[in-house]
Amino acid sequence: MPSDDSFCAHTSLYTACTQCPRACKTDRAGGKRGFCTENADLRVALACLHFGEEPLVTVHGGSGTIFLTGCNLRCAFCQNYQISQQGMGRAVSKDEFARMCLSLEEAGAENINLVTGSHHIPVLAEGLEEARRQGLSLPICWNSSGYDSPEMLKLLDGLVTIYLPDLKTLNPALSRQLCAAEDYGEKAKKALTWMIEHNPLNIVEVEKDGVKKEKILQGVIIRHLFLPGRFEETAEVLDWLKANADGKAIISLMSQYTPVPFKDSESELARRKKALSAIENRLVTTSEDSDLQDLIEAYDFDYLFYQDLSDDTSWLPDFTRPQPFSNALAKPLWHWRDGFLI
Repeated sequence: MPSDDSFCAHTSLYTACTQCPRACKTDRAGGKRGFCTENADLRVALACLHFGEEPLVTVHGGSGTIFLTGCNLRCAFCQNYQISQQGMGRAVSKDEFARMCLSLEEAGAENINLVTGSHHIPVLAEGLEEARRQGLSLPICWNSSGYDSPEMLKLLDGLVTIYLPDLKTLNPALSRQLCAAEDYGEKAKKALTWMIEHNPLNIVEVEKDGVKKEKILQGVIIRHLFLPGRFEETAEVLDWLKANADGKAIISLMSQYTPVPFKDSESELARRKKALSAIENRLVTTSEDSDLQDLIEAYDFDYLFYQDLSDDTSWLPDFTRPQPFSNALAKPLWHWRDGFLI
């Protein structure tokens, strides 16, 4: 029998797993690892106050971000590859997860931000419910690749009110090569449509030390990362967002694509190199940045964030360290090797 401190609800959803659109049908409840590289254990790499998210999410105190191990995509350019693809992290109990959430709230977090949890929705719902029972009062943010199943997202209804999904590309050939998911675009559109329909925008103004900022309590912020040399992909994504999300969700267009200095086996590095040949694996140019700004001006979105161009690559994380980011970008509270840090 599982202990009171273990995750035990919805175990049937880990047997012949179909939690995400990949539907790999692995018996994760029996200890086998799915395409996501995970069994039924919830593993975490880092919990921190994060100041690098959109202003509506970080606000004054930073976003209480929990980086989860594993991922149902295999993006060749992933900056978090150590935890999403290499398995960095350790299993946590329901109580430890709840304590992470409560510690983040005590540290001043504006929300609890769950990064890449699409392969663990049942246990995350259970963990969030436990945190609520123990007094958590913050909004919950679902920070995902967009490769989600609306049927599974229903388990988060009433728990999660802020959604922060990607819309990477609508090109099946490109998503097959870069993310190992030819159906990414079609599945992501369905998931994002569900998120928008169930979470109308609710943005309030909050003040701290005489400074007023906007804060999102409910709604959807859709991220799109411009891929160098693939201007047409961004135009196609923005077309869909204009028709389906404008005025109902916030758009966040990012120009931070950065080549990652991957450390891996020769065979894995060769696989990445082949996948990345679909794009120009480099920083975004000033010319591309100018063209992107002209493009978004033409679309005239109701509410859009655009990231200033920068050649700074120091923000790339290293999750082997208790502080994977710069001190300005994050304040760690829990690390997979060291447990609670404060």
